[in-house]
Amino acid sequence: MTTNIEIARKIAEINHPLGRESIHALAEILVCRKFRKGEVVLRAGEVCKSMLFIEKGMLRQYYYKHDKDLTEHIGYENGMIICIESYFKQEPTRLMVETLEASVVWELPRMEIEKLLDHYHDIERLYRSFIEHSLIESQVKADTLRFEPAHKRYNKLLQLHPEILKRAPLVYIASLLQMTPETLSRVRASLL
Repeated sequence: MTTNIEIARKIAEINHPLGRESIHALAEILVCRKFRKGEVVLRAGEVCKSMLFIEKGMLRQYYYKHDKDLTEHIGYENGMIICIESYFKQEPTRLMVETLEASVVWELPRMEIEKLLDHYHDIERLYRSFIEHSLIESQVKADTLRFEPAHKRYNKLLQLHPEILKRAPLVYIASLLQMTPETLSRVRASLL
């Protein structure tokens, strides 16, 4: 089993370098959670109290609109999942998070990480890096959905996140790209 220290090092390696003392401080607040495929990690109406670092598996963030299930985000190994509005406002979220595969995630509890920010400037930069990455990814996705035709949306996902195309069910990929499964099939067929 992976240790808290190893995960803290991995988070730092991916996002922002941390000193030895900061690695240990971050490791102390990490909480490991294991989920089976299809488990709900966060329900609509709950408050997002942690950022989630994905060690293993794949998670989907989604919501319901007019009784239709719409995929907002899919994350996998070394990615983060956060319901950003709920996390910062500490208000109930409209988003849900579920596992698409058996998954191991590490919670970074908001209350605990905020205590660390006052004492460790490199953790503060790491935290800012998480938030910046999340906001940029959201903006890129929004712009792609607004301005790109279906085949370009698919190609961008292929370029940026090929793992999603290899591992996620097609119905969720289509939803993520805001297209019907039939359109997704036509786009995929045209690329063969």
